[in-house]
Amino acid sequence: MNPFVKFILVSLTTASLLNTPTSLATDQTEPLIPSQWSYATDPYGSTATFRNQMITNEGVWVNFKRIPRVDAERNSWVEVIYTPEAATLAGTKKISLTYKCDIPLLIKLSQSHYGKDGDKTYAHYQTKLPASSDWHTVEVDFNDFARPDWTPKISVDHGIVLNEINALYLTPSMTDKHGGEATLQVKSIDLLK
Repeated sequence: MNPFVKFILVSLTTASLLNTPTSLATDQTEPLIPSQWSYATDPYGSTATFRNQMITNEGVWVNFKRIPRVDAERNSWVEVIYTPEAATLAGTKKISLTYKCDIPLLIKLSQSHYGKDGDKTYAHYQTKLPASSDWHTVEVDFNDFARPDWTPKISVDHGIVLNEINALYLTPSMTDKHGGEATLQVKSIDLLK
């Protein structure tokens, strides 16, 4: 082979390797564990649809249609629930999430003080992430979470108590008044120690 042609081939191969996007290397995420993922919708008409199943080769894929609030006593809801292997979030410093969502996405902390075994107000701490049509990775610090404005006054603010949190709820940010529709995808979630 002509030395000049050999030089060109080696140069092209090297340039190709050097210009390979780094996202290919970081795209190797661990597959989601199906038993750690579930979803919930209200019993009033909101729906969740999937591509055959909630977890695909690319991760979670779910399209939600949330109806507007029924009345003062009955609120609608839609959510994807992540229950980590550990019993609580004790020792967790941050949450890393890679997602796509048509509209802003809420991460809610399921803390036992407020649920069926607590004050039954279902108050919580939440943070809002921006909408993203491309895979978007964020690291969320617990200082970014706050109680929503609708939190009942009877619900005592215990602060975020990580050893009382056993799940994360991911929900597209639709309003009680109007409901709406959105598709949520999750490629990975990590609890950073």
